[in-house]
Amino acid sequence: MERKLIGLVMAGGRGTRFWPESTSKRPKQYISLASARPLLTESLDRFGDLIEPSNRFIVTVEEQKTLAKDCSKDLCAKEGIILEPSGRNTAPCILLAMAHLLKNGASKKDVVAIVPSDHVILNHQGFKKTLELCKDEAVANNCIATIGITPTFPHTGYGYIKKGPASGEIFHVDSFKEKPDFETAKKYLTSGEYLWNAGIFISTIEALLNEFENHAPHIYKFFTPLYESIGTPLETKKIYDEIPSDSIDYAIMEKAEKVLVAPAQFDWNDLGSWEALESVIDKTDKNTVVSSGNHYFEESEGNIIFAPDKFVSLINVNDLIVVSNEKSVMILPKDKSQKVKNIVEFLKTQDFGADLL
Repeated sequence: MERKLIGLVMAGGRGTRFWPESTSKRPKQYISLASARPLLTESLDRFGDLIEPSNRFIVTVEEQKTLAKDCSKDLCAKEGIILEPSGRNTAPCILLAMAHLLKNGASKKDVVAIVPSDHVILNHQGFKKTLELCKDEAVANNCIATIGITPTFPHTGYGYIKKGPASGEIFHVDSFKEKPDFETAKKYLTSGEYLWNAGIFISTIEALLNEFENHAPHIYKFFTPLYESIGTPLETKKIYDEIPSDSIDYAIMEKAEKVLVAPAQFDWNDLGSWEALESVIDKTDKNTVVSSGNHYFEESEGNIIFAPDKFVSLINVNDLIVVSNEKSVMILPKDKSQKVKNIVEFLKTQDFGADLL
């Protein structure tokens, strides 16, 4: 029997690092940032001819169902949106998705590629080539394969993967490392032995469930009840709400005896802040114009502008982030982009804030 390759896009995040455009009502993955299409749409289309639309699925939360549907027209299976009854982190979410896939005709021998919904990858051919390598190696070795990104600077916001012995184009994983401090990150970078953890996992459904059973029995024990409840949403929710919240990294990846990692053969950006857009969008008149109507720039450069359908004029200002939408305006120095979270935290304390979050 031929194995299917199934694409599963994780789209239930609620991040607000791209506030004011990204909110709890319309998170980052549903926004057009690096292209004219939302990040989720790009993530689905990136599979190309490697995974046909009928084998592509999205897992998200109930309140994002309409957003996911709007972003996935003709790009995923007809009933391809799997709804998480509540946010329980990535391990329960993936377990639920496996139950859905098997209940709806997938085989345990099929391979699933689990990818984030909000990353930017411009080299689609390299992405598919790396994904195919991981698929072949995961099947041949009956284990989980993951994709690592070759570090370009000592980033302290990513987890790291230490490479073990090589096996052709792929490596055995020696260990997974937590987000390091700056000095440790510098050592990782100079050693050449580490990759950034991109949160992409490829495995047969069978091998993945075996890892749940072996290393996360406190989560796996809910698999059969979940499987049997598919089609009865209230029963699924009742069961799902009992599952302990845990990430796939903590529950499985850090404990699994055998994991493979392939260095990415493609560019990658997780768009962690407004500032990150500079590296994925070509400059216009020395500034990064993500979205706006017409503009006028005079002696201004290095700015990032997001102001859909608005005329933007800048004179004698440099290295600013300028964001404007229907409800809010935000202006801050580019090197302070992480302080967006301070605005979000402030709004949570204000009576008027709920409408802006």
